[in-house]
Amino acid sequence: MNVESPELILRITAGDQAGDLELFEELMRAHERQVLGTALRLLGRREDAQDAAQEVFLRLFRHLKRLHSAEAVGPWLYRVTVNVCNDAWQKRRPSADIADFDVASDAPDPESMAGQAERQRAVARGLEALPYKERAALVLREVEGLSTREVAEILGSSEVTVRSQICTARMKLKKFTDRCLRKKS
Repeated sequence: MNVESPELILRITAGDQAGDLELFEELMRAHERQVLGTALRLLGRREDAQDAAQEVFLRLFRHLKRLHSAEAVGPWLYRVTVNVCNDAWQKRRPSADIADFDVASDAPDPESMAGQAERQRAVARGLEALPYKERAALVLREVEGLSTREVAEILGSSEVTVRSQICTARMKLKKFTDRCLRKKS
């Protein structure tokens, strides 16, 4: 069965309670990698991402009867994932700015990292240091492959704002990774 089909949503919304759980689990399995992957890229820690994904699916289960078609599930899940991750981020780290991030504070030993792994680590640390809205826009557009329009809808912003956030995030990330890699040299 195609879990993205409107028939699955219709079966869930029209089904009995016992059938709801079975169909919900099928829907959850279809989207768990998307939700967990997005949460991991937004939060940077597996434990936090797993907690966020669990909260996203709890919300999906609670609000499933409100969905009218499968087309609503994907964008709705992205929107809820971004919101849940934002809440978790605010609790964990209320304010961080890439310009104030201390590159040398917990940098790994330069000899212990190969060039590519070192760059990946710098990018991951740079993403974590970006303001949440910029990180969310960048991850949804560049990693998840969503269109600017879709990202704007998910974040509740205009397309112009999303483009600006992505551009700013790219510049900050490049500056951060360059600075990080120069300090390693």
